[in-house]
Amino acid sequence: MRERIRFLVVSVNRSPRKGTAKTPSIRAMVDMEGLVDDAHRGPEGRGVSLLDAESIERFAAETGLSVSPGAFGENITTRGLDPSLVEKGDILRIGDVLLEVTALGKTCHGDDCEIFRRVGRCVMPARGVFCRVLEGGAVEDGSEGVLEPGGRRPGHAFS
Repeated sequence: MRERIRFLVVSVNRSPRKGTAKTPSIRAMVDMEGLVDDAHRGPEGRGVSLLDAESIERFAAETGLSVSPGAFGENITTRGLDPSLVEKGDILRIGDVLLEVTALGKTCHGDDCEIFRRVGRCVMPARGVFCRVLEGGAVEDGSEGVLEPGGRRPGHAFS
């Protein structure tokens, strides 16, 4: 049986346009479609994206580039949430926000991606975690989060 994972929100990031780096915003409201005022929000079940700071730091070390949270288009940059331990159906709680993991990784958009144009590769296809919103609320830098494996909701019975 997989264990619960505790993690930290390092940065909350938004952008009004797709295909660009997101700007850190300290705090954001999350509704049923994702982060309010973010271009990637929508009803398709992938309204919130996460990427671990460790992957960003590894990418920066490998490429020699200065890469900060939000640069890969992720909404929430985490520390301590290893994407290789996350599975579809897992539940993430960050404060009042409840997310369900719907996809791991994504298709690379190549020249439509700002990072890809700069360096020829991106970490989101291999390390990005995509979620649908089950319960909205506020998320902010420094918030603690918890991953419940296999669809267990924190404070609830199995769903």
